[in-house]
Amino acid sequence: MLVTLDDIRAAATRIRGVARRTPVLEIELTGRSLALKCENLQPSGAFKLRGACNMVAQLQPAARAAGVITYSSGNHGQAVAMVARSFSIPAVVVMPETAPQVKVDGVRQFGAGVIFAGRTSADRKARAEDLAAQRGLTIVPPFDHPWIIAGAGTVGLEILEQCPYATTVFVPMGGGGQISGVSAAVKGMRGGVRVIGVEPAGAARMSASLAAEHPVTLERATSIADGLLTLRPGDLTFAHVRAFVDEVVTVSDDEMIEAVRWLFHEAHLVAEPSGAAATAAALRAGVHGAVAVVSGGNVDPVAYAGYISRGS
Repeated sequence: MLVTLDDIRAAATRIRGVARRTPVLEIELTGRSLALKCENLQPSGAFKLRGACNMVAQLQPAARAAGVITYSSGNHGQAVAMVARSFSIPAVVVMPETAPQVKVDGVRQFGAGVIFAGRTSADRKARAEDLAAQRGLTIVPPFDHPWIIAGAGTVGLEILEQCPYATTVFVPMGGGGQISGVSAAVKGMRGGVRVIGVEPAGAARMSASLAAEHPVTLERATSIADGLLTLRPGDLTFAHVRAFVDEVVTVSDDEMIEAVRWLFHEAHLVAEPSGAAATAAALRAGVHGAVAVVSGGNVDPVAYAGYISRGS
């Protein structure tokens, strides 16, 4: 069943006080402006805090006492760790062996345990499911759950409140949780606003799934956007994208790096490549009334220095 506007509005009330109502920055371009929804300014550094909070807040006391577990390349893990700390419950995050150190450190700083498992989302999901069964933990999935989608959808509510002129909303897409919620909110409030999903050219799992008319699993995903490398969209997120998203486009690694540089120089924002994907697509599209979600800013400092100095 698809998430409703009422579900998203209830989530907005539920997460208040943990997740921030992030600002929108308007940057003037030649003949137009681009609005940036700054989810990189969440306390955990990414939009993932919204879904994690909405789910953990609805767990029963016994489930909270037992603890939670998730599997994540970084941003969702940090979000779950932070929310678990705010609710004073134990948390474990299963991360890929290739996870950026800045994201591993972030999870640990919020007090969660870290376990490494393989390199793919399937590897860490299997490990998390095993541990959950062994220890009686509740899994907080990264995207394919109605409570996660509803929490992420609160971004869409805020965009339409903050940007009444919006004509097109660009949203980064990994497993599809954020765009599912944002598109459900946007179409529920103002159906004429276009919603564009943006995924890396080297990890275009939703594009492939839409072409096949069912979720498909990529053999591999290659991109600098470590937060968008899921090999398969969720069944629920695929259904939301088919129902609410107007178009899915891809961006190259070079375009994401250029967007990271642009966000630094023009907006004074720190964004990781995954978080800059929507900005890359919006800059390329050149449409009036565009809003791009800057979804995360948890980036390795050394890599970031290379991105923003590239071409200098």
